[in-house]
Amino acid sequence: MPANKAKYKIIKQQVKNNILSARYKIGDRLPTESDFMAEFDVSRFTIRRAIDELVNENFVRRVQGNGMYIKDWHKVNKADEDLRTIAVITTHVADYIFPNIINAIDKVISDAGYSLILANTHNDPKRERDNLLRLLKLKPSAWIIEPTQSAVNRENLDLYQQIKKLDVPAVFINSSYPGIGFPCLKTDDRGSLSELTNYLFSIGHRRIMGVFQIDDIQGVERMKGFADAYLGHPYFSDRQTTIMYKSTDDYDEIFTRITNFYKNQTVDKPDAIICYNDQLAIALIDNLKEQGWKIPEDISIIGFDDYNISRYITPTLTTLSHPKSQMGRDAGKMILNLIDNKAVKSITYYPELVLRKSVMPI
Repeated sequence: MPANKAKYKIIKQQVKNNILSARYKIGDRLPTESDFMAEFDVSRFTIRRAIDELVNENFVRRVQGNGMYIKDWHKVNKADEDLRTIAVITTHVADYIFPNIINAIDKVISDAGYSLILANTHNDPKRERDNLLRLLKLKPSAWIIEPTQSAVNRENLDLYQQIKKLDVPAVFINSSYPGIGFPCLKTDDRGSLSELTNYLFSIGHRRIMGVFQIDDIQGVERMKGFADAYLGHPYFSDRQTTIMYKSTDDYDEIFTRITNFYKNQTVDKPDAIICYNDQLAIALIDNLKEQGWKIPEDISIIGFDDYNISRYITPTLTTLSHPKSQMGRDAGKMILNLIDNKAVKSITYYPELVLRKSVMPI
């Protein structure tokens, strides 16, 4: 155990996390003091001090002569209505499209008298879990959550089930987790990518490379839309190329895969690249320009999200729009309606094609 933290606090925290994640369920009998002493290699006094704090916080009750049991903490630990806080968890906070979303949420909820508690997962499931556990203890009035690695991450579904059991209002933004059922605000990733690809077909492009992040549902859906478009044109459907990557992959490695594929093709070299998002597209343009490529003369490049910087780079970036501020406002209004026990419906936004200078007909 860390030397700079009291042993009883570490034990208390671990037991509490097990309660919050439903490893110890309501009504379950806890291990005995002797069991805990053996597990943590500490004295009976240390165990009793840890349990005493959990008793005081309404997570555990002692039954004389019969052991320790998990209380119905869902009921006794309801959110403090006087605090009026809403937890917002996103995969990023200070960059890309996220300031627009977060600022719009904050404006709506603050006008209604609520404060925002912000958490950043950095698209890391472990950070997501740590943030969920921390915020569960704070008992926010409601939750607005962007899932982390939504296409592959299932390790924190137990905590989302706990939020459901608490009967606290919650919504997802950008994507969702299966089986949770919170209302969701998201873009039509599949349909919009299909339309974008068909637009490129209409101006002569046939050999398009799609580069998609596949550990987020958004990336998977965009990749499906790319495939849908090609399936609608079977006479040249074999000319498409797909490169998949994960959020933990280094951009330089992705760029190497792209350029190596291009160099190794003796025929049917790609004439356009659709990127998962503008962040990747902007970085790819910089990388290719450093290697002497001309954009769009040598290859057209398209992004997704209409990031603010996209209109200021050279060439300006053709992209699909993302309803950043609108999504934030709608998420804020939706969560306030849920707090007021009003019915809400999930929202799907339909991105628009923003034509700029990084694409040319062939």
